[in-house]
Amino acid sequence: MPRALTISNEPLLAPKTNIAEVIATYSKRLFGFIRQRVESEEDAEDILQDVFYQFIGSAQPIGQVSGWLFRVARNKITDEYRRKHPELLEDLYPERGDEDQLNWTELFFDAENPETEYLRSMFWDVLDQALQELPAEQRDVFILNELDGVPFKVLAAQCGETVNTLISRKRYAVLHLRERLRVLKDELLNY
Repeated sequence: MPRALTISNEPLLAPKTNIAEVIATYSKRLFGFIRQRVESEEDAEDILQDVFYQFIGSAQPIGQVSGWLFRVARNKITDEYRRKHPELLEDLYPERGDEDQLNWTELFFDAENPETEYLRSMFWDVLDQALQELPAEQRDVFILNELDGVPFKVLAAQCGETVNTLISRKRYAVLHLRERLRVLKDELLNY
């Protein structure tokens, strides 16, 4: 006579216990990491909640929980930044896609280590050189709007140009900088 299979409740509770442990262990550190990189505490709380929601809903096994959580947090921060600032520095970044692509945002949000510091330094050197190659009007608009955060309306009032003219100048600057950073990316990926 075949034996009946019984299912124990214990294995079903273990993942919930593990999830609760992960949340308890990482929530404070992860919140601090996120809070340093977003504008408000509310945004940080929302992102933290999204990270844990994605963790709970993940169907794939996660080998390195800490690394996975912080990587997802960086991605959520980047998404939040793009959503709120559609015409800023991310114009220089490639579209999200292939994992073999170099993601410039990792230079700004990744943990401090010698390799990241070196890449960050190289990025800023190339960006500075590329900015110096631009005509003064394009360079000034890009630096004031992109790096200093001065809105186009304020710039237009200060220099007497139309907003559309300033946007056009910045667009030419972005195209030039994107090309120069593409060369750096190609060199790094093919090294």
